[in-house]
Amino acid sequence: MTLLDRLLSPESLLTIGAIILLLLFSAFFSGSETALTASSRATMHKLQKDGVAAAGHVNRLKERPERLIGAILLGNNLVNIFASALATALFLNLFGDAGVAVATLVMTAVVLVFAEILPKTIAIARTNRLAMTIAPVIALFVAAFAPVVDVIQVGVRRLVHFFGIDIAEGEDVLSAHERIRGAIELHHEEGKVIKGHRDMLGGVLDLQELEVADVMIHRKNMEMVDAGQSNDVIVQEVLKSAHTRLPLWREDLENIVGVLHQKDLLRALSRVNWDASKLDVEEIALRPWFVPETTELNDQLNAFLRERMHFALVVDEYGVLMGLVTLEDILEEIVGDIRDEYDLAVTGVRPQPDGSFNVDGAVPIRDLNRALDWTLPDEEATTIAGLVIHEAQTIPEPGQVFAFYDYKFEILRRSRNQITALRITAPRKREGEG
Repeated sequence: MTLLDRLLSPESLLTIGAIILLLLFSAFFSGSETALTASSRATMHKLQKDGVAAAGHVNRLKERPERLIGAILLGNNLVNIFASALATALFLNLFGDAGVAVATLVMTAVVLVFAEILPKTIAIARTNRLAMTIAPVIALFVAAFAPVVDVIQVGVRRLVHFFGIDIAEGEDVLSAHERIRGAIELHHEEGKVIKGHRDMLGGVLDLQELEVADVMIHRKNMEMVDAGQSNDVIVQEVLKSAHTRLPLWREDLENIVGVLHQKDLLRALSRVNWDASKLDVEEIALRPWFVPETTELNDQLNAFLRERMHFALVVDEYGVLMGLVTLEDILEEIVGDIRDEYDLAVTGVRPQPDGSFNVDGAVPIRDLNRALDWTLPDEEATTIAGLVIHEAQTIPEPGQVFAFYDYKFEILRRSRNQITALRITAPRKREGEG
């Protein structure tokens, strides 16, 4: 009997038909896995709210991801192994002992192309639509395989526990905020979200990760008024200031007796016919509001809104004045720098012809990252000078050069124990990066 006769025999044709059918099932399982796991939970939730029943099927399946993936993998492996066994028997009949090697090569190529790459590519291109189409069918498979999958999951958990790894039931590796942040970054890299919108959305997420100390104006940069001066001098200082509210201190800079508002001062002056000598400045001043430096920005924002206040003084755990924070400071974490006609231009970052930047040491790391789209870490320090000192584990001298996180830092100027200016060279972007 020739090779062609054996290939066209009823038994061989039946086996080939069974292999093709099993490969179709394998393609179905592979595409379903990709479509269901990659489908947008937010989109499905909205569609379910709009009355799309298929979206509800998808959401119910994704509520138990372990059971879903376990059932799909179980079905996929069953059909692939069965198909490979039938192919081995077929090729042994056609080629004798060489049939095992032929079956291995042929099935590897066929499964890889037609049962893995092709269906997964189609699923990625039509993720949400395909997920809703196949969800009812997959739900039946999940229900049918659920007992077996649950037993397997228990065995897997006990096995990994033997290696010192504990997997909690329903454990989620990424928090909701991290998943949202990852989605924003992905869409930005794909060009679907512009940098400004990415920064704003990221700023909202950062509010619960940042503390007041991360955005406050440090006490050495605060503009304050000495209540011990004459009223004429106080009025001149307040009106010359670019700030609407100024802390008022007496005898000691730590002794804040009030917060003077320009508008309140002008109203009081008008009532005394602009005779400053008749004013009681401390009576005009608002009661100072002190908040701990460890307060989360999200909590402080809510406190500002609840108390209808815009200004708070920041103290450490010992009650020592550390700085001040305003509602504007928090809002700038979301929308970026807010300028009005009285704000001074920011001169802390100066681009150089060679592509580097001369930066004042007091410039906040977050402002640099947002303005220049850099990725310098801000967990251990607030300012760029603080980051260099933290990484260098010393207070550098002018002329010293350091390399951290692929950035180069050259110390330009130092005043006592403070780095006042440095030159930063960012890593060159690879071709194709944004």
